[in-house]
Amino acid sequence: MKQTLLIDDDKFTSFYNEKIVKKHDEFGVTASVNSASAALEYLNKALKGNVKKPDIIFLDINMPAMNGWEFIEAYNELDINFTSSIDIVMLTTSSNPEDQERAKRSSLINNYINKPLSLTVLDKILSELTLSKSI
Repeated sequence: MKQTLLIDDDKFTSFYNEKIVKKHDEFGVTASVNSASAALEYLNKALKGNVKKPDIIFLDINMPAMNGWEFIEAYNELDINFTSSIDIVMLTTSSNPEDQERAKRSSLINNYINKPLSLTVLDKILSELTLSKSI
């Protein structure tokens, strides 16, 4: 991983997650945005080459204005040549089993995990992504 994008509306959670991701050697440079719409703006800048394209996105589900599911719908409209190499991990406090099932059904979502992030969780994500790409 060279570039990580964190999307979460909670400033404390974003701060904490950014600290954890930066402590992990494999996750590279980290960018953090506080809304799904700001994430789409970031991705459009990356499409134009103005910022680094993320290799992985950690996406919160429950956000105001545009939630994680609405982000996924808008993300799906982006150029597939651009998005096909980006992994998306839903990072949530949602205990709704429907959210987990929906994430499993989505071809865009690589993993669904509960907050908070930790170095152990990042190791697990990395090994699962590596395993899925080698199959």
